[in-house]
Amino acid sequence: MDAVTAAPAYPEAARLAGGSTGFAPALPEEAPLDMPVQSLRDVPPARRLPASAGLLLRRAFVIGGAGALTVIGAHEMYRVLDVGGLTALEGVVLALFVLLFAWIGFSFTNAVGGVIAMMAPAVGLGIDPQAPLPVLRTRTALLMPTYNEAPTRVFAGLQAIYESLEATGAAEAFDVFILSDTTDADIWIAEEAAFLALRERTGGGRLFYRRRPRNTDRKAGNIAEWVTRFGGRYESMLVLDADSLMSGECIVRLAAAMEANGQVGLIQTLPVIVGGRSLFARAQQFAGRLYGPLIARGLAWWHGPDSNYWGHNAIIRTRAFAECAGLPHLKGRKPFGGHILSHDFVEAALIRRGGWAVHMVPALAGSYEEGPPSLTDLAIRDRRWCQGNLQHTAVLPARGLHPLSRLHLLTGIGSYITAPLWLAMLLAGLLIALQARFVPPDYFPSQFSLFPAWPAQDPARAARVFVGTMTILLLPKLMAYAMTMREASARRGFGGALRAFAGILVETLISGLAAPVMMVTQSAAVVGILAGRDGGWSPQRRGDGSVPLRATLRHFAPHTLFGLAMGGAALAISLPLFLWMSPVVLGLAIAAPLVAWTARSAAGARFARWGLLATPEEREPPPVLRRANEIADQLEAATLPGDAVHALLKRPELLAAHLAMLPHGGRRLAGDHAPERLVARAKLDDAGCLDEALAALTPRETAAALGDAEALDRLLRLRDGETVAT
Repeated sequence: MDAVTAAPAYPEAARLAGGSTGFAPALPEEAPLDMPVQSLRDVPPARRLPASAGLLLRRAFVIGGAGALTVIGAHEMYRVLDVGGLTALEGVVLALFVLLFAWIGFSFTNAVGGVIAMMAPAVGLGIDPQAPLPVLRTRTALLMPTYNEAPTRVFAGLQAIYESLEATGAAEAFDVFILSDTTDADIWIAEEAAFLALRERTGGGRLFYRRRPRNTDRKAGNIAEWVTRFGGRYESMLVLDADSLMSGECIVRLAAAMEANGQVGLIQTLPVIVGGRSLFARAQQFAGRLYGPLIARGLAWWHGPDSNYWGHNAIIRTRAFAECAGLPHLKGRKPFGGHILSHDFVEAALIRRGGWAVHMVPALAGSYEEGPPSLTDLAIRDRRWCQGNLQHTAVLPARGLHPLSRLHLLTGIGSYITAPLWLAMLLAGLLIALQARFVPPDYFPSQFSLFPAWPAQDPARAARVFVGTMTILLLPKLMAYAMTMREASARRGFGGALRAFAGILVETLISGLAAPVMMVTQSAAVVGILAGRDGGWSPQRRGDGSVPLRATLRHFAPHTLFGLAMGGAALAISLPLFLWMSPVVLGLAIAAPLVAWTARSAAGARFARWGLLATPEEREPPPVLRRANEIADQLEAATLPGDAVHALLKRPELLAAHLAMLPHGGRRLAGDHAPERLVARAKLDDAGCLDEALAALTPRETAAALGDAEALDRLLRLRDGETVAT
């Protein structure tokens, strides 16, 4: 449908569109699929998936092994503290130590499982990367949700994926959907222009675009809306993220695995972090590439068909998702109530509850993503994830969940709760030392006792506990290094075994200094969430992570002050205690310069010249990544200039396409009383010219006006200073 026939009641828009015709529909015919909201109280009938004896043994090894390590660690720590009796503060430290040691013990046994899995590598689900690509019999939709992201990057990556699929000869089995939740009017119109250009460059009749006027339930609602409108046509859907890249071969093998395994509901890949330019991003990229495969192989080894979902770079059986993953709204107010923020864990748990297998295939190559460019960006993203994971406390009691699904939810919660626990243990230990230094001991308390109460600890045993804890914490890095360096191609990709080991030292130093900063940041986030503060929804920055130094100093001043206070207290007690706590104190004291330095691309480039923190994908980029970067460079020069309204005025074909893509022809439906739409119309009535109108409209009102054919017509009539008749 062209713009003229789409909106005949609005002649100015139609006239400026120039009577453009020939615009192919932006969306295919609808194929609705019912997606009922799931109950967390009722247990739906489900097919059972048998667990093999071998899988049960693996789980016993990982979970039981972590439990055994925790018992040993707890006993040793008790012996450290129980010298002449356990005080209340020492009891608190012991309890916190046990919880935190269990956490790192669990990570350690999972890493051992990863070593076992990597000794006999196999992708799983019958996927053979060396075999010829299979012929697909079913259709799969590639879904690219986007929210106020730079269109150049999104569409460059999408074109690279599309071309990679075409190179496999299986592109006809896939349709690609850009699912926009963008609220910024300029980005919205730039997306539409990029969509038209992408279709023109690729000749892609299987490329589709849809923008939701209302961001109901955020990304989960975006995907659910697509399922209910179009999901009936597709056997599977492959969910991407705005920074996702996947090779055509990887996508085809995932779709074939879905066809071959009818009981599987979801297959998650291991996205490799790429594209890091800042020092912080390159350190994360290096860590993810070197340690990530070991961790993910360990998870897949003992999870089996009861694995998890990370929200992107995964293929999902559309029917399983529709049947099982309709997310309910949680009771209560934000931040715990409302729609579920971290939807992926919950969707995986509900799919598994419905009797569908959820698998991870970390050994399948060709899946990529980007990471946050700075510690500041990581903290912002973590704040949102923290709220979403803490929200899972309301999902944990849901009836019918598989025990491992509950463990996944608990692990997500624990990944943020551990920060305030570490902080509490540090403060409790400091209080014990302060008490011993400045409070006179009460050797003979008022209660009758045959022996005096000696406030003391065993320093020699404490040192052994510290060494043992650090060994369990750091040994997985060395295990990952040893397993990776077995292959000559991997050694070359990391710059050789010596440079890879030097990279481990650099990454450990950076992450060690950043750890106390994140500890305080996450602790503050947990406290804020428990106090009822909502984190909102903002797009992630990508590329260079540089931020103004003044803003960095202001943001991290509390961390510095807190670190200096801790250091001063420790030094007042004793020099050995200060030296013992110096890693934490140093990380907090230099928080602002550390963040500013590691966020700079120049610092990352310097380490790259030295050959440190290199990854195989950086030294020899895969074709799909190379192509995405080439396209992005080409598109940067052709970025749509100016604001949204002037872009529509300058390009009649874009205006025609915009009008044709508006839901319901841009008409207001009965019951739609959106205030920004009504206010935009009123302001346009009052405006005497286009510049006056644009100055009066807020960003939300501008977007509402561009989504309303009547308001848009009024706006366009103001171009030549024509006063709008009321």
